[in-house]
Amino acid sequence: MNTVAFSLLLFAPSGSGGPGATAFIIQIGLFIAIFYFILIRPQRRQQQEHKQLLASLQRGDKIVTSSGIVGEVVHIKDDEVTIRSGEAKFVILRSGVASITNRTAVEAKPA
Repeated sequence: MNTVAFSLLLFAPSGSGGPGATAFIIQIGLFIAIFYFILIRPQRRQQQEHKQLLASLQRGDKIVTSSGIVGEVVHIKDDEVTIRSGEAKFVILRSGVASITNRTAVEAKPA
């Protein structure tokens, strides 16, 4: 009978929340903070860097698209980029540019 009374005390709900509720709230807060610093913050930084890369795109740049096509920028419109790869010309979306591999255009030097 002693073990039954102990198990009832062990699994009895705490009346006003007590220390169990505050520990749970702290755990949830830590989980959200870890989720933010491991997933959300680095992804925002990567999106910002990609946005700056697309803004700095110029004619003559050698690029790699997100589908793996390597080419040279021939013409730039608002959302479209014309690239030459080998003997072919492609029109791709600006957001499809994954990286700039070689800058041939002269960059402006800071004054």
